[in-house]
Amino acid sequence: MSEQTPASGPITDGPADPEHDSTAAYGLDRSYVAALTRRIVSTSGETAAVTSPVGGTPLAHVPQSSAADVAEAFTRARRAQAAWAATPLDERAAALLRLHDLVLDRQEELIDLVVWESGKARKDAYLEVAHVALTARYYARTAHRHLDSRRVAGMFPVLTRAEVHRVPKGVVGIISPWNYPLTMALCDGLPALLAGNAVVAKPDAQVMLTALLGVQMLEEAGFPPEIWQVVAGPGPEVGGALVAEADYVAFTGSTATGRLIARQCADRLIGCSLELGGKNPMLVLRDADVHRAAEGAVRAVFSNAGQLCVSTERLFVADQVYDRFVDAFVSRTQAMTLGASHDWSLDMGSLISQAQLDTVTRHVEDAVAKGARVLTGGRHRPDLGPFVFEPTILEGVSADMECFGAETFGPVVSLYRFHSEDEAVERANDGFYGLNASVYTRDTTRGRSVARRIRCGTVNVNEAYGATFGSLAAPMGGMRESGLGRRQGAEGILRYTEAQSVATQRLVPIAPVLGMSEEANATVLTASLRLLNKLGRA
Repeated sequence: MSEQTPASGPITDGPADPEHDSTAAYGLDRSYVAALTRRIVSTSGETAAVTSPVGGTPLAHVPQSSAADVAEAFTRARRAQAAWAATPLDERAAALLRLHDLVLDRQEELIDLVVWESGKARKDAYLEVAHVALTARYYARTAHRHLDSRRVAGMFPVLTRAEVHRVPKGVVGIISPWNYPLTMALCDGLPALLAGNAVVAKPDAQVMLTALLGVQMLEEAGFPPEIWQVVAGPGPEVGGALVAEADYVAFTGSTATGRLIARQCADRLIGCSLELGGKNPMLVLRDADVHRAAEGAVRAVFSNAGQLCVSTERLFVADQVYDRFVDAFVSRTQAMTLGASHDWSLDMGSLISQAQLDTVTRHVEDAVAKGARVLTGGRHRPDLGPFVFEPTILEGVSADMECFGAETFGPVVSLYRFHSEDEAVERANDGFYGLNASVYTRDTTRGRSVARRIRCGTVNVNEAYGATFGSLAAPMGGMRESGLGRRQGAEGILRYTEAQSVATQRLVPIAPVLGMSEEANATVLTASLRLLNKLGRA
């Protein structure tokens, strides 16, 4: 299917029959939604309602897939993958560059849909468009660097020629979360396509429309129609069926679900990459620029209402600057504009669902009941949107409080003093997670030294998370219980390939020749190894 979106985009002034079409009544064109949802592989006849956190009104009824539909999606994808893998690499890369321009050209349409489904601030939705464009361009421009066959040293100079090829895995299964509907739905799959694979994707149920619009744009950019299949449905049924069929799985989500997927992949002896939970620390050192650190902390903690895998939930501040930093941080936080709308002026949008609101409320109420102090925020704001919660700064959080070690995934941060950098690093490394961290200091050399001591997959100096996340050549992922594998960089594409070594032996075999005994051959081989060592050969 290759339906074009209406020239006016997804927004309509009003429904033809608002009494019988709640989707149109909300502001999404009915035919537009239908064209997107037809891309889901589904024969079950069942649908699931999707509602928006911006007003709580229904957006769509999304067709649901069965286990048989998942199998059918893999059949289609395997059929398409064989031809796609034979397509020249330059043609695959060119499609990515067309996608780069397409998402930038259609950014308003994409941003609108992201905001409808997630409730995030418009500025946060724009960053998803930018990240998709960055990812597409990086892998297109570095395709040959990562995927070309390469010569390596053979066992014997001249006699042995060895080369390494990169072979696609086949069909990659991608399970993406709700917090970044566009970038998480597409960006793990773009390098998989470039490497010659097909994709079967299961986006989160709350953000299906954005993912489906992304797939439509892949086709418009020139990718084959069946190379990216989409299924929808409950994780235990559809997710399990996807893992059972895939040649490799990329998952972003909770640590608990990640463990389950890892076990399923291990049973089948297939690989997986897992980006999981985090309880990310920020360190403000004694020589930090207090106002720059406070501005960075606002972005680190409250971007996307804290619903970001790399957002900060623990903030460690040196004694020497603690009071000045807290004053600046609280002041900036209180000046934020909140709401649930498409307005560019919002600093922070809504939580996505009642479930997220319940978790955030529970964490804050538990902390306060056990003695924590709320420096600002701490309240649900239904007057601004059904799931809007104020950006919240807590002080005096202790180990007996739920938000101390558990991931909140909302606009809540705990402040802590520290006396020495060794203490700060030790406390930052406390717990089981290790996804992202940041360090603020005027001495960037010292900042990088401190960063290397923090057990996180990405660490930013004088930036919240954007420096690493936006540097596409740098791998991104977690240590410890924050996951396995990496997205971005060489690791982000090589995970979707098998290394195949081909070696050609010339003139003589690696075995006795001309009637030589095994003992004599061992003597000759020993002498050869000693000579190669003296010559400095690897």
